[in-house]
Amino acid sequence: MGSVWKMVAHRLGLGLLTMFVISILIFGAIELLPGDLAEEILGQSATPETVAAFRKEIGLDKPPVTRYVEWLGNVVQGNLGRSLANGREISELIGSRLPNTLFLALYATVLAVPIALTLGILAALYRNTLFDRLINITTLTSISFPEFFLAYLLIFFLAQTGLFPSMSNIGPKMGLSGKIYNTFLPALTLTFVVTAHMMRMTRAAIVNLLASPYIEMAKLKGVSPLWVIVRHALPNAFAPIINVVALNLAYLITGVVVVEVVFVYPGLGQLMVDSVSKRDITVVQAVSLIFACAYILLNLTADVLSTLSNPRLIHKR
Repeated sequence: MGSVWKMVAHRLGLGLLTMFVISILIFGAIELLPGDLAEEILGQSATPETVAAFRKEIGLDKPPVTRYVEWLGNVVQGNLGRSLANGREISELIGSRLPNTLFLALYATVLAVPIALTLGILAALYRNTLFDRLINITTLTSISFPEFFLAYLLIFFLAQTGLFPSMSNIGPKMGLSGKIYNTFLPALTLTFVVTAHMMRMTRAAIVNLLASPYIEMAKLKGVSPLWVIVRHALPNAFAPIINVVALNLAYLITGVVVVEVVFVYPGLGQLMVDSVSKRDITVVQAVSLIFACAYILLNLTADVLSTLSNPRLIHKR
């Protein structure tokens, strides 16, 4: 276990370094935006004195390096600042939206993982058959379509008929069954996107293992093909499968912006788009940093879980 903790500490250190670099990129990208932020917020009718006073109030009169150090120091202390659009605490804005995004990601994961594993196992069991080709064509098609196109297709076929709402309006007082019903279409959209990747990785990992000597020995003993895959091949394919599941979960949390906008879902993605339209850079910076942190943490989780599922990865060859 000492090697595992050493690997975790090493990955965590790299994650912190990556977060530092990403914070520089986020702040630098905001700085490169055209136009004067103070004038954009106050409007063209604002007087130069008002603009100058507002720039001083929000710290735009300071050098970029100084503002970056102050912003990063506040973030480390848990202070994300205030919204420039409404003056509310950013932590309050994010706190009301983050559970919705996590719920949508978890909902899509619960739908996608069992479907992907089942289809991957069946495709490996019946490889090179009509079923395998049909599954591969379907998954490639779903990968090729962008999320917003799949979302509009689902709205056309399922929302227009009145089966499900086209706008996912959920609130803190809504029950679990109501949330599941109202978020079914965005969750189904994300399920179509990530299932294809997980299914193809599961199939590829199992097919590679089916040529191993111990699999051949199990077949010679008369073990059924399905039991060979479930009992012998699947446990040894957990490492790549865990990796792709964790990476797709990271995508579900960080890549939901388009889906949330299409279904007007009150999550972090919708908050980010609204903040960009209002030039609310403090909120944009905070949400971008949270997305980056979630992605890095889930990558770290994927590394640790894949290593624990295959202890040979701990030792150097």
